Amino acid sequence: MITRRSLLVGGAAAAGTALLGTLPSIIQAEGSRTPSSGATQPPGRPLGEPTSALSARSPFERPARTPIGQVAGASFSPLQELSGTITPTDLHFERHHAGVPIINPADYGLLVHGLVDRPTVFTLADLKRLPSTTRTYFLECAGNGRTAYRSPKRELTPQLIDGLTSNAEWTGVPLTTVLTEIGVKPGAAWMLAEGGDAALLSRSIPLEKAMDDAVLVYAQNGEPLRPAAGYPVRLLLPGWEGNVNVKWLRRLKLIAQPNMSRDETSRYTDPLPNGTARQFSFVMDVKSIITYPAHPVRLGPQEWVQIAGIAWSGRGRITRVEVSTDGGVTWTAGELQEPVLSKAHARFTRMWRWTGEPATLLSRATDETGATQPTLVEFREKRGQGTDYHFNHIRGWVVEQDGLVVYQVGA
Repeated sequence: MITRRSLLVGGAAAAGTALLGTLPSIIQAEGSRTPSSGATQPPGRPLGEPTSALSARSPFERPARTPIGQVAGASFSPLQELSGTITPTDLHFERHHAGVPIINPADYGLLVHGLVDRPTVFTLADLKRLPSTTRTYFLECAGNGRTAYRSPKRELTPQLIDGLTSNAEWTGVPLTTVLTEIGVKPGAAWMLAEGGDAALLSRSIPLEKAMDDAVLVYAQNGEPLRPAAGYPVRLLLPGWEGNVNVKWLRRLKLIAQPNMSRDETSRYTDPLPNGTARQFSFVMDVKSIITYPAHPVRLGPQEWVQIAGIAWSGRGRITRVEVSTDGGVTWTAGELQEPVLSKAHARFTRMWRWTGEPATLLSRATDETGATQPTLVEFREKRGQGTDYHFNHIRGWVVEQDGLVVYQVGA
């Protein structure tokens, strides 16, 4: 029986279907703009932009990594243009040895073998079925700061000095969960991690670290890893040099001793002044950099400035950052913005009024182990001019008479 109610409902449904059928042409005619119900348009005030599949930055904000087009090389994050501590995913620094592979997640497999009870290949779905964790950590290339140490120039920016570090929220499976699942044999003391790029980059990792806080990561800042960050799965070793955080992870082999692969003998070994060398210097040292004011900023006399920057340590939490405006003669504690997390970037600030006279701005960080940044002279005496990694000496900015801020050279 057809009732008045069913007739009305049916008619409304039919009208809705008819309307839906015309929407594509309407959208096309309106330039893809479909004002939502209740949208108002006062005279002389055009409607704003419509919703979109992906949001975009304001056209007035143009942060960017540099340089681009590096198949075997690095691209630096614009530290001076960032706020807070989380690095936007698309601005996270890059370092590649053979370009970025594009891997179909349906074809992905992680082989875990060697000194284990049950050699296993884990698919991406297998890993996602395991209990996950989400943590915030920094990543830093072992060579971060090389340019400022080897060939310092007044015109260097924070991006070009220390832009090979970024801080993100990472989601994945604790590696200890996987290793416990398959069983570790007696005698296993190291782990070979191999990537799926064209270089098949590999590094030896102490099993102690693997069983501590290592994570098999498949998401960054709330979304799946992007290809340049290691999609679909990468290894994350909090606080350790970027190279051992192997991207596009394809194989983990438990072994009794270091593999001594090409990537840990020809590179990532530090020559020392006495003719010896540091090897397996995994932990990134305590460090900080002032990101504002920095080159090419120009200050005005009697201008109040919020000195701001970031500090981090691979050994744990930052406990103190001191700021000097007189080249290190006196130091004042900066304010650390909460939360201050272990092995993560910490934001520090300090208000300062520039008098119009030349000044030198420095920052000095200390971590929870008591380690403090050395001066450039102390660093050079201990590590030598030819050292190639782990540059954590104090950085300086000079405010010149005309207010121009330049990188301190030769301090």
